[in-house]
Amino acid sequence: MAADEGKTKVYRANERHPFFTEIQGMVSKFLGLDELVEKIVKRMGAVERAYIIGDYAKGKDSGTVDVILIGKNLDETYLNFILDKTYEKVNRKVKVEILDKDPGNISGILIFGN
Repeated sequence: MAADEGKTKVYRANERHPFFTEIQGMVSKFLGLDELVEKIVKRMGAVERAYIIGDYAKGKDSGTVDVILIGKNLDETYLNFILDKTYEKVNRKVKVEILDKDPGNISGILIFGN
């Protein structure tokens, strides 16, 4: 799906398309997000769930990937270190919010946990 915003043509993924989930997974792998999340989850401590929210979860690449990590006593020092390196890897800014527990109303894509 495409729309014009001034002189820019903006493309968005059709979330109702039967292959949306598969294509989204391929794009995530292409950008290196799957590898990045895997590294973060392994080193952060007891991460219960991880979500991608915001524009990227809606199929719009705004240049920023918003992530929510759910867990207690997570290693924020490591997170700050790895976030400084992420732009080099995925060419997108990654913003992370940490919550102690899942509020149950997060609108996004669950990328880790169940």
